[in-house]
Parts: sequence; structure tokens; C-alpha cells
Amino acid sequence: MRKWLALISLFFMLSSESGVAQTGAIDSLKAVISASPDDTLKVENLIQLSRNLSNSDPPKAIYFATQAKDLAKDIGFDAGLGKALKYIGMVYYVQGQYIETIPYWEQSLAVFESIDDKVGIANMLSNLGVINNDEGDDARALELYLRSLAIAEETGDSLRISTALLNIGLIYSKKPDTSTKALGFYLKAMGIIEKLNDNDALGTVTVNIGELYFAKEKPDLSTALYFFEKSLKAYEGTSDAPYSMNYIGRVYAQEGNFGQALEIQQEALAMATTFGGKLDMAKVHLGIAETFSLQGQHTAALVAYKQANKLAAELRSKEELRDTYTGLALTYSELADYRNAFRYQELLTAIKDTLFYAANQKQLDLIHANADNEKQKGEIDLLTKDKALQDLNLQKERIVKNAFVGGFIVILIIAFVIFRNYRNKVKTNKLLDKQNEEIEELLLNILPAEVAKELQHEGYATPKNYDSATVLFTDFKGFTQISSGLLPHELIAELNSYFNEFDDIIGTHNLEKIKTIGDAYMCAGGIPSANTTHAVDAVEAGLAIQKYIAKKNDKRKAEGLGPWELRIGIHTGPIVAGVVGRKKYAYDIWGDAVNIASRMESNGEACKVNISEATYDLVKDKFKCVARGEILVKGAGEKHMYFVEGPISSATEELETNDLTAK
Repeated sequence: MRKWLALISLFFMLSSESGVAQTGAIDSLKAVISASPDDTLKVENLIQLSRNLSNSDPPKAIYFATQAKDLAKDIGFDAGLGKALKYIGMVYYVQGQYIETIPYWEQSLAVFESIDDKVGIANMLSNLGVINNDEGDDARALELYLRSLAIAEETGDSLRISTALLNIGLIYSKKPDTSTKALGFYLKAMGIIEKLNDNDALGTVTVNIGELYFAKEKPDLSTALYFFEKSLKAYEGTSDAPYSMNYIGRVYAQEGNFGQALEIQQEALAMATTFGGKLDMAKVHLGIAETFSLQGQHTAALVAYKQANKLAAELRSKEELRDTYTGLALTYSELADYRNAFRYQELLTAIKDTLFYAANQKQLDLIHANADNEKQKGEIDLLTKDKALQDLNLQKERIVKNAFVGGFIVILIIAFVIFRNYRNKVKTNKLLDKQNEEIEELLLNILPAEVAKELQHEGYATPKNYDSATVLFTDFKGFTQISSGLLPHELIAELNSYFNEFDDIIGTHNLEKIKTIGDAYMCAGGIPSANTTHAVDAVEAGLAIQKYIAKKNDKRKAEGLGPWELRIGIHTGPIVAGVVGRKKYAYDIWGDAVNIASRMESNGEACKVNISEATYDLVKDKFKCVARGEILVKGAGEKHMYFVEGPISSATEELETNDLTAK
């Protein structure tokens, strides 16, 4: 995830001017500094000069910021002193020199606190949070971000509110089980940022949202790409652009478009190198390595991982070191170099011990609760003690590990066997996971989702009574005659094409397919989740099916083929629904309503939708129906039936109203 530093947009804007324009600006500032009699103005201009040189000439940038610091201290200009210290640290941060950055930012924070400069305090708390985040101390980073947010909200500082929200989202985005919480913080931040019209902040929040969708268990690549491209547009022309470009390349790689992926990643690497951003260079090398790995080019991937590892080591960035160790261990394994695979697996285990597992989710939630109930300090002290104990335990573990260095050869042999078994288990688990997904998908094709869930968790599904549901039957007229003129495989293929279309139609009308019996098709509305629209849903589906049949018959007629004519019957009433059988599950429905719906179909006519009086009473305000009178139904006596001609349009209703008024 992309970190965000308050005021960094201004910092990069000023430091990325064209060479000629920048040189002119620097000369002008030098002239102003020399001529100005106002020492406070000299401090401000020296800081501005430092900003302009921050990327092109870091040593000079630090020199001018140091001059500003010394002058501000001499004249007692505390606000200027705090800014000068901040920008000295900023130059070191951009160069990846975190150890040098922290003292300056801590001093800057102390100065701002001494003059109660809340904007400066919120700014530095946020920036120090970024450093702790980079070093893997999530608990400390979250504490600083929350303090920054509280001060920013107190002063109504929209920029720093959005900065804090974005960085808090970053912490929660590191764990899959808190990714939803992270998305909430990001979206809240994005709403504020769009009002501020701050492209750098917008680029950061959109790229982070894209990463959440990219990192899902089932990645949403299209949504991720949308946010990555939005981020790249916001970052255009800045040193942050390579970060977004790298992720766009990773999306292409996941889609199998390796050529386009490598092209944009190489462009991102060249841009990151030009800007001197070592962290971005490391991330792009990781992206390139991943693209090569997906293609099976493990030697090329190994080169890229090593380049990323070198940069991550220089930066002391634990997150990037974790990713490079993971990639190197797996790549050496693919190349059958198990000695190196084991070495990097050991390094990976060691860095994981100090990265995310030391600050578990309970600690993060505890700190967040402290910010709300103002008991933060005592609990954070407790958190610090817990972390110290964990660090002590880690030291003990390392001592134990070092005691067994003499047995390294034996361990290596054992590790080779374990690692080989581990790889086999991983492959087996992946296969089992895939099979489980296929089984679940198959189960959902047979049973409604809530019934399938109940079967999986309880081992059985309880039958349910429904006071009102609507049953729809279809049946092809003269099917025996139709089937006699076709070969078996032709008949099945034709019938399957009709039933597939029926499946799509009832799916869009909230109906549940029950079964097919020969050429008959049965579905129902109002199950398994009861609703009040089932009668209307069923009639709309029936009309849509007849419309499809009519269109299909027009095509058959043009091809010189005979029509397939369909009867549809619909009835509404109480039913029982549930699963029958133990070996071959089937979701079915029972009751008089099912039998009467079947009689509605058999007493209907081809190309018509025939409904019972019970259904008519529920849909008469929405559909134009023609009464058929009472018709004798086998086993059920005489029943009122109606043909549905179509929906009642608003124009028809208005005409009928006008006629009634005229009378």
C-alpha cells in the first residue's frame, strides 16, 4: 500500500520542476535571500530553496534547510525552526535514510508542541507514523495516526484529516480480515480529497483501493484496474507514477498479457530510477519478478528478485524484504536449488517474527478503542510492554537457533525433505481447494443457496411451509410428434437450448427452478426466501418465455422448420418445499398448489399464459387478463381461469380513466 505524508504533494511539486525553470527559481530565491533584511523571510526562503533542490541535489537541499534551522534558532523563530527540521528529515526520507529522518522529525514535533502549532503537530505525528509503518511497527504507527486524526478534526484541517484516514486505512489493509474496515477509511478519505482537488492524495487513495480489490481471495481485476488507472492519471508527471504503473502491469500479468505487463513495468522502473525513488524501484523489480514467475521464467525472476532484495536491504524496509525473501525462496525451489531456498525461507521466518505478528489484531483494535474513550496512554504503555516481551522472546528464539548451527548439514537434509513434502502439501491443498469450489458451485446449481448452506453446516435441510407461493409449469404442445422427427442427440440439444433460456429468464425474475420432467419445466416464486412479488414475477417470466418462443418460431419458420408451441400454467397457493433423498439431493415442492398449476398448464393453450383465479387476484392491477370462465379441472372441479395478454401500460390506464370521466 502507498504511504502518504502531509504536504508531500507540495514537496514533490516544487522538487520536480523542469531544469531551466528550477534553476531560474533557485537563482531568484538566492537573490531574495541576499537582499532581504527580514531574517524570518530569509528562513522561509531558505526552506523554499531546500524544497526546490530536494530531488535534484539532496546535499544542497539539506545544506540550505540547515542554514534555515540555524538562523531560525538564532532569532527565536520557532515556527521556522519546526519547518526547517521537518524538511531536513523529508530529504532524508525520500532518499530512504530512515535512521537519519527520525531525529529531525521528532525534534520538529517537539518544537511544534512547544508553540502549540496544531497543524504542525498533526503533520509530524502523521509523518512519524509513516516511518513506524515502514519499519513494521503497526501498533505505534496506528497510535500516531489516531493522535494526528484527533488534532486534525479538532482544527477542522481537511488535508490532515484525509491524510490520517488514508494512513489508518493502510494499517487495516495489511490483513485480509480487516480489509473491509480499510476500504471504509479509504472511501471516507477519498470523499474529502476529491473536494480538496489534491491529485497526489487522490492518486494515493485510489491506488490503495485498487490494491484491496487486487489482493482479494478472488481478485476483482477489472475494478482494481479502474482504480489503478485513476491513480496513474492523478499521479501523472510525478515521482509516484511508477507505483501505479507497476500495479497496472501486475493486473495485465494476472490476465496473461505478459508482454504488455513487462512493457509498462519496465517504463515504471525507468521513471523510478530517474526520480531516484529506491522504494519504488524495489517494488517495480518485485512486480517484474512476479510477471516472469507467472510465465515460468524462473531464472529471469531470480535476477529481478535479487535486485529488489538489494534495494530493500539498503532501505531497511521489512515489508519489501519479506516479499523478496518469499519470492527468492519459492524461485530457488522451482530451480531445485534447495540449499538457497531453505536459506531464504529461514530469513523470511525471522523477518515475519518482527513484522506483523508482533502487533496482532487485538492490539490494533485496543489502540483504536483507546482513541475513543481517552484511555489511550495507559493501554499503549501496556502494548509497549507486550511488544518488549515479544522482542525478548524473539531474542531467546534466535539464541536457541544459533546453538544448533553446528548441526546445519543435518538440518539442511531434513529441511529438504520437509520442504519437498511442504510443496507437495501445498499442491494437494490447492487441488483440494479447487475441488471444494467446484463441489460448492455444483451444489449451488442443484440447490438454492440457503438450502445448500444449511446442508453443509447441519448435514440436513429442514422442509419449510410457505403460506403463499406461485408455481409455473411449461409444456410443449405435440412434443411426441416433434420428437419423432429428430435424432436423439438433436432432440436433446434443441430441448436444452430452450431450457437454458428458461433458466436465464426465471433467474432475472427472482424465481427458483425446481426441475424438468421430459419436455415439462417447473419453477416457483416466493421460495426459498418468502416475498410478496412472486405472483407478478411468475407472470412476467411466463410472458417473457412466450415472447422468446415466438421469436424462436419466427426464426424456425424462416429456415423452413415447424414451430415448437408452448403452454404455460400458473397458480398461487400454499406449498411445502425441501430436500428429498440422501444420495442424490433434489430440492422439490409439494401441495395442491403444485397440482393445480399443472392443471392450469394442461388446460391452457399454446402460445398463451393461463393463470388461476388466485393468481389473477394478485396481478389484475398490473396485467391485462381475459376471463375464460369456469373450466372443469380433473380432480379439482371447476376453476376460473384467465389468459394474460400483457402488462397494463400507463397510456392504457389513462385512456380508461378519461373514458370513465367522459361517461
